[in-house]
Amino acid sequence: MHILVLGAAGMVGRKLSERLVRDGRLGSQPISRLTLQDIVAPVPPAGAAMPVSTVTCDFSDAGAAAPLVAERPDVIFHLAAIVSGEAEADFDKGYRVNFGGTHALLEAIRAVGGGYKPRLVFTSSIAVFGAPFHDKIDDEFFHTPLTSYGTQKAVCELLITDYSRRGVLDGISIRLPTVCVRPGRPNKAASGFFSNIIREPLNGEEAVLPVSEEVRHWHASPRSTVGFLLQAGTMELTRLGWRRSLTMPGLSATVGEQIVALTRVAGPKVAARIRREPDPAIIAIVAGWPRDFAAVRARELGFTTAEATFDDIIRIHIEDELGGKFVG
Repeated sequence: MHILVLGAAGMVGRKLSERLVRDGRLGSQPISRLTLQDIVAPVPPAGAAMPVSTVTCDFSDAGAAAPLVAERPDVIFHLAAIVSGEAEADFDKGYRVNFGGTHALLEAIRAVGGGYKPRLVFTSSIAVFGAPFHDKIDDEFFHTPLTSYGTQKAVCELLITDYSRRGVLDGISIRLPTVCVRPGRPNKAASGFFSNIIREPLNGEEAVLPVSEEVRHWHASPRSTVGFLLQAGTMELTRLGWRRSLTMPGLSATVGEQIVALTRVAGPKVAARIRREPDPAIIAIVAGWPRDFAAVRARELGFTTAEATFDDIIRIHIEDELGGKFVG
């Protein structure tokens, strides 16, 4: 099995690639080759038993998608995207990459022909939903995205379903919760503060909280996110019919509950490193995001989380990224 990961240099892409190399298979199928693509050079995971090649390109550039699918990868994990804050700030770039790049990829797959029909796993977002919200959003809730990023993701979901219906590919879109706690440095995602207020204090650094502690959001750990991708890459998609988009399970928590969990796990000295500094732009974006989901359909189809509480999310970060230690 040949697997292609688009956006492999990002946090989720790196973790997915490491897991694929460690397992050596996807489901019951051995991985014979792994191709990693990103706009910056991906770093191949150590210890790979299969050939790992890297491609450095902007996948949304004209003609960039065709070489990526020319060798007919069996499974394509499409993680490449401009994040929410950047897509909102740069309208043209957001549509060029998030919409244009995905459409070009689908057309490149269609152009291969000859019966080529790969599994395509697309990382969508809960930003496809917009206010007014129910207290808990179910699987029948309609799409009214209130950001350009959410609109771009919603359009791509529809394209992937239609190209699947037409037999071009076998696609599934999984709407990820906000991934928390993200390792590394802050990025341009409007949701980045959800991770920042945990990660930086555990590293002994100050973190800025730009919104009210009453803000509630939907979260999943990086460990759970990789699990979602693996399930989407191996499950029998006929079980979905032509509703090929799924909201992933997660954990609903307020910012205040995050801070209380950090205090329980790491102590008040760590939690005191959070500085409140309201940011009207971030507040406006977050106000249009959903807060809680039922995610019944995804759970019934075998998608599960690695955490039951926000304390678990913090402990997973400490275990996976900090070697079990933090700056107290």
